[in-house]
Amino acid sequence: MTGFSSFLLDRDAAARAVAMALPMISAAIDDKSAGESGFFYLIVMKPGSSPASSSFEDAILYEHAVGDRSQWDADYRSFAVAKARVAWRTGMDSHIVQEQRPYLLQAGDTLLWGSVALDGIVVAASGADPWYDEAFAGAVALCLRAQAKAAAARARSQGPFLQGG
Repeated sequence: MTGFSSFLLDRDAAARAVAMALPMISAAIDDKSAGESGFFYLIVMKPGSSPASSSFEDAILYEHAVGDRSQWDADYRSFAVAKARVAWRTGMDSHIVQEQRPYLLQAGDTLLWGSVALDGIVVAASGADPWYDEAFAGAVALCLRAQAKAAAARARSQGPFLQGG
């Protein structure tokens, strides 16, 4: 299956977005103010991808773990993947789907929340309390969107059309 690929956002941009948000995330995870697990996992989906254009697995752009995975008390990656799947499939934050549009849930969907869908950018998190998972996923999504805006501004200085491709 071939699908949409963002010209301005790629795996490196996702890694930079995570790096921008990581000091905040790490501080909250380390002092357990965002939850007791001490571990954290992030999934960033390819911006603009959808079930119509890509398989879920092919749409995963970037993943990042905080904490020693050999010490995990739960499978935080699986939880983050499940949250990402709901947001990616519906184009909505997982909390919105579960609380306001539960009729969109399918067999096998998670009832955990902590993913965001922001203007075609989907990020999911697991390891903190769900409201912090959502906040941290949102911070990464906003950093990724900011990078696209910055890249577009740079591209405008080169002319009215994106170059390359």
